[in-house]
Amino acid sequence: QVQLVESGGGLVQPGGSLRLSCAASKLNFNIYVFGWYRQAPGKQREFVASISSSGTTKDADSVKGRFTISRDNAKNTVYLQMNSLKPEDTTVYYCNALPEIPDLQTYWGQGTQVTVSS
Repeated sequence: QVQLVESGGGLVQPGGSLRLSCAASKLNFNIYVFGWYRQAPGKQREFVASISSSGTTKDADSVKGRFTISRDNAKNTVYLQMNSLKPEDTTVYYCNALPEIPDLQTYWGQGTQVTVSS
């Protein structure tokens, strides 16, 4: 069964850094656009960043210049490097896999908690 497993979340001070990982299994990694989303309590899930199979990236305005998404095709893993973290970045972060081939299923990970606090 397809799995997306996020890791790397935790507690950091404002201005600190974290690197989130999303490990994909039982999935044709190279035909998916991978994205990171976050969802604060009581709010809708918010787009953070994405990367296509060809390496094209998109970033939300709220994280431009601070977060960098990347992928390692050999390891079937997607990363989100988060620098200059702010308290407002605190929430659960989710990995998403959107197929580039039509009519295939979209997958979500279970989420990893990021807390930015002094």
